[in-house]
Amino acid sequence: MKMIIGLGNPGPKYTNTKHNIGFITLDEWAYQNNTSFNKNKFNALYLEERVKGEKILFIKPMTYMNESGQAVRPLMDYFDVAIDDLVVVYDDMDMPVGRIRLRQKGSAGGHNGIKSLIQHLGTQDFNRIRVGVGRPKPNISVVQHVLSPFPEEEHGDVLYSVKESVKAIDDFISGNDFLSTMNKFNQRK
Repeated sequence: MKMIIGLGNPGPKYTNTKHNIGFITLDEWAYQNNTSFNKNKFNALYLEERVKGEKILFIKPMTYMNESGQAVRPLMDYFDVAIDDLVVVYDDMDMPVGRIRLRQKGSAGGHNGIKSLIQHLGTQDFNRIRVGVGRPKPNISVVQHVLSPFPEEEHGDVLYSVKESVKAIDDFISGNDFLSTMNKFNQRK
């Protein structure tokens, strides 16, 4: 069993913000696969699919970003998901819009959602798909930046990175190990 987690904040106020790129990516996967988030457990929305006979869970924590680990840990325990079978999709300000980067481990890098996951999972060794959202413009705070929508001129690059992330997820859940998926997708654009 594999678990794909998209980080974000619940509610219409945050729907199209940079911080919600994890939710946006999982919603795109669901759209492409003609399914929807139809289950709720441990303060998370999720959907369950089978790919090549393996159960795959797509998770959107409803705890708000800073407490993402509070939803993920109980789900991992309940469904008995190994840490190697986990992938977290989230926003990264250290990369430009339109870029993705896969990693198998790392620090939180100032990201409160990842900080919460590290705290609740007891390790920073878990698979990630980091989606670039760029740095704030001068006189814009980090909070203002991540909680604002992407400007219209970036929509094409955002769509590209979301679709690339979906392809990476598909590559991983089709039976490849995360290292080979990472090597394939980190070579692109």
